[in-house]
Amino acid sequence: MTDGEDRLFPVRPMIGVSIAVIRDGRVLLAARANQPMRGVWTLPGGLVEAGERLAQAALRELQEEVGVVAEVVGPSLSPTEIIMRDEDGRSRHHYVILPHAATWLSGEPEPGPEALGVRWARLDEVAGLETTPGLAATLAEAFARIGGTSR
Repeated sequence: MTDGEDRLFPVRPMIGVSIAVIRDGRVLLAARANQPMRGVWTLPGGLVEAGERLAQAALRELQEEVGVVAEVVGPSLSPTEIIMRDEDGRSRHHYVILPHAATWLSGEPEPGPEALGVRWARLDEVAGLETTPGLAATLAEAFARIGGTSR
């Protein structure tokens, strides 16, 4: 499912997670390999599987996407809704993303099949990047929760 065609025109929103891994005052970002928003910088993440807890899903997606291990800090952050409509106003994509703040434990990030690239970035560097909707607010909340620095 690399092209997202199975996620077009959903009958209900899809529930996803993302994870803001913070290490030495920087956050881990991944450039999306798939549509929608291919090439745009975001947090590692993906859809929650049935029977999976939100934090578990975020940690799984982090490991699968970029090969990093982290520890979630507290409950999920404020949700982000991504709704993209077609020319007739129908919901082409509808995601509700529940982001998590985390501290890095191990592993150096490498792009997998769902990431064109990865990078560690300071908050001031993120402002100059093309990012997914709501990322700046999510990062501000994540850094506040973590305290701005970590291992």
